[in-house]
Parts: sequence; C-alpha cells; structure tokens
Amino acid sequence: MGILLFVFRLFLVIKGIYGAPEVNQPRPFFVFGDSLVDNGNNNFLITPARADIFPYSIDSPSKLPTGRFFNGLNIPDIISSVFPCFFYTYMPCEHIGSEPVLPFLSLELHEEKLPLGANFASAGVGILNDTGFQFGEIIAMPLQLEYFKVYQQKLSSLVGEEKAKDIVNRALVLVSLGGNDFVNNYYLVPFSTRSLQYTLPEYVIYLVSEYRKILMKMYEMGVRRAILLGSRPLGCAPAEIAQHNELSGECSTDLQAAAELFEPQVDQMVKNLNAELGTEVFISASTRLMYFDMMNNPQAYGFVTSKSACCGQGAYNGLDFCNAYSNLCENRDELVFWDAFHPSERACRLIVEKIVNGTDDYMRPMNLTTIMYLDSRV
Repeated sequence: MGILLFVFRLFLVIKGIYGAPEVNQPRPFFVFGDSLVDNGNNNFLITPARADIFPYSIDSPSKLPTGRFFNGLNIPDIISSVFPCFFYTYMPCEHIGSEPVLPFLSLELHEEKLPLGANFASAGVGILNDTGFQFGEIIAMPLQLEYFKVYQQKLSSLVGEEKAKDIVNRALVLVSLGGNDFVNNYYLVPFSTRSLQYTLPEYVIYLVSEYRKILMKMYEMGVRRAILLGSRPLGCAPAEIAQHNELSGECSTDLQAAAELFEPQVDQMVKNLNAELGTEVFISASTRLMYFDMMNNPQAYGFVTSKSACCGQGAYNGLDFCNAYSNLCENRDELVFWDAFHPSERACRLIVEKIVNGTDDYMRPMNLTTIMYLDSRV
C-alpha cells in the first residue's frame, strides 16, 4: 500500500506541474485500411470479404455480427473506447475518450456523429489498387481518400470550413495497409503478375514508394497525426501455416521474408517523410514485433496456442472464412488468433497496450501516451 500511495502522489505532482491530456473532450478519430480495422463498411458492398455472419462478433455486447472480422472489438475500437488502462502504472485513464467511430457507409453516420470521425477501411484492400481484385466491390485506397474528401465536405456544411479543418487537424488517424499486398497479390497464386514483374526486394521498394504517396495525400488533406500499423508476421497466420507447413506447423518462410523486408523500409520512409515535413506526423507501430511477443511465448500472455485459430476449418482452423459451420473454440481469450488471419479481441487489447505505452522498439518515434500528452499542450 505504501508503494501505491507513493505512485498516486507522484501522479498528482506530475499532473499538477505538467498538466494532463484533455480526455473529457472526445478526440476525432479516422481509420483507413484493410480488414484489421474495417468495422462494417464491407457490409454495404457486393463482396465475399464480409464478416456479417455468425459467429463473427460473438463476444460483442449484442452477440450479433457487426462486420468486424473479430470475435469482439478490434484495434480501433479499443483505441477509441473509454476503458481502464494505467497511466504511470496504477491510475485509470482513457485512450481517446470517444465511442468507436462509425463506418463511413453507415446510415447512422449523421450530423451528430460526424464530428467524432469516421472509419473508411475496407477488408481486402492494400496499398496497390489491384490488391484484392478477387473480392470484387471493395473500397480501394483512392476511393477511401475520396470518401474522406466527401466527409470533409459534409463536415464543413455542418460546422463551417474553419471548424471542419480544425477537427481534421486535431484528429488521430489509424492506418493498416501492406499485408494484403503480399497475401492477396504478390503471393496470391504461383507466378502471379506482380511476382513476374518484380523480385521481392523490388516489390517492397515499389510498395513503400506507393505507400508514401498515400501518406502525402493524407497530409495534404489535413492529417497531422497518424499511427501506421505494421505488416504483422504474415507467414504465421493459421491460414498460411495450414497452406504451406501443415505437418511442421512452421510459419511460411516466403511471407515472413516479405514482412521482414517491408516493415523496416516503411520505418525509414516514415522517418524521412517526417524530416521532410518538419514534424512527426506519422508514427510507425511495429505490430509484427507485438505479435511475435505473443507467438514466441503464448503462455506468458495467458494463451494456450498461437498457431490455431478459434474459428475455422481444417488444419489449425486455417482454411476458409469463419462461418456457422466452422469449428468454434469455447474460450476465445486462450487463442492469439480468432480466425485464419485476424487476432482475437484479447490479442488486440495486448497490441493496443503496446501502442499506448510501448517503448521505441514498438512505437517510433513515440507511443500513444506521448502523442496524447504532446497534442494536449498545443
């Protein structure tokens, strides 16, 4: 109790001297990217890349499918929601202090909700426009940015141009891109068009250069603080283990090599881009390393396994989409993966803990706690 009291008093002193982030005012939040952050946009599209069937969202409050490719909340939900975390170890705090933002295509995104932000993500998309073509009607990145422009026009009509600009400038942005450019493009089939066009190192250089263009476009549209989720250990998803190494249970070496090339080059691109802009607009989140912590020693994080999915078919439950006829584990908290590609809600929470408080091994050049503190001083 003595230590707890000391930490509590230290927190009050620090808070009194330096101030604290404003958590009572919801911070606008925008989300772009793929299925790791899509919270329902694909429900409104003609595409097989949908998660609007049971048992997706089985652990959500309603128990009904929401369009998230998870058993419950996903990473942007957890970041944006108000929930107990620990600032300076023991003090409960808030992350962004807002409710989860709505999909841009949702009819519920009306005037009252517009200033809170919006989610533009779409399962299946990548950095490149041709990534995910097999999924039919998805919201590729140029269209996500076009929708962002439409959003800003609607917001300007509601609150005025200057206020709308301020909302966008103050917002936190989350971006998840890159994984599908390997899984659903370069390595989609043997001798794919992209693999014949580029060697893997050449393809990574091309991807990073195209990613930079997307980020610059976001900056031009008013984005001033964005967290970029990394590539994940792509070859270690249950789908890839089942497809490539069913007998050994080892990760796919090709996809692992791709992720290991891609993430450091994105980090360097972000560093160079921030230097060019003269401010730290873009933040690299090494989700690949965050996953590896859980996968290399799942028991240390309370998981039973990191190889098998909770919901699926075949070896490691890694075949096909999760559906009503799939195998379904009883305790979703015991597995790192919910389905063949996506983490469980509990794994998402552990990833968000690293986003919030992680060292520069995980978050470069700063974590979300630092972002919130610095931005509250402006």
